[in-house]
Amino acid sequence: MFYNTMASANNTKASAGNGPHGNRLLMALAEEGRIIFTTSDARRLARRAGIPESYTTNLLMLMVRNGWISRLRRGLYSRSGPVLSDVTVHPFAIATRLVTPSAVSHWSALHHHGLTEQIPRVVTAFTTRQVVTPGMRSPRIGRNGQKHAWIVDGVRYEFVTVRKEFYFGIEQIWVTEFSRVPITDRERTVLEAFISTRMLGGMGEALAIVHRHLDSLQLDKLVDYARRYGKISIAKRLGWALEQAGVEESVLYPLLSMRAAGYHLLDPSGPRRGNCDKRWKLHNNLLTTKGI
Repeated sequence: MFYNTMASANNTKASAGNGPHGNRLLMALAEEGRIIFTTSDARRLARRAGIPESYTTNLLMLMVRNGWISRLRRGLYSRSGPVLSDVTVHPFAIATRLVTPSAVSHWSALHHHGLTEQIPRVVTAFTTRQVVTPGMRSPRIGRNGQKHAWIVDGVRYEFVTVRKEFYFGIEQIWVTEFSRVPITDRERTVLEAFISTRMLGGMGEALAIVHRHLDSLQLDKLVDYARRYGKISIAKRLGWALEQAGVEESVLYPLLSMRAAGYHLLDPSGPRRGNCDKRWKLHNNLLTTKGI
């Protein structure tokens, strides 16, 4: 059925706009199921389709101008317009191809897993790379307090750089019939709520996620992730939150046994005061933060 859709898309307008070379390239992309592709992909498929390699760059420019493909960034394109018929290019697929390696994370992952009812206004992903967006090259962009981002068809794509050892807890999901993307799994996403509290609504939001969705979490995996992450303060905050939610000590023991040299703030954005929780080596400053 997909090939039939592609055949119908190669109509008179396509022939007039892109010529036979454009038609052959579109068909070659369809046969490989490629909705998002690189210049290298196009050159390889062009050779297979009998298109002169020297003409590929000009052909891509012509196809962008005629609306049959879209340029996502330098060297990265997606099929678009009537070529795709009723097939959509999922934002998660775009995000994880704009920067590689990367995985959908933070707010986008929270919403995908049903861990928040808030609908993200941006698509978020983390990566081990240092990302340079077009806006970073313009001194006039990024001065309104927003993070630098890729903007494709009006959608903002924001990336968080993490160290290689923190790039774990990732699964592959199908977001469309033709697009499979990496995303932080449910437990890694919950852990991120304790790692990136300022970005993800504060400690109150992290605690609410645990209380609302405890029954849907693989607790052993979540605890193992916290130990693997290796930050004592995050492990202790997560352990305290799980205990408050009623998790048994036998599950929490790996977090309890992590030795802390001193006390950490339960809410890292709150003031350094509050009752000392000797069991978890935490300053319980949540009540102080709320002004109670």
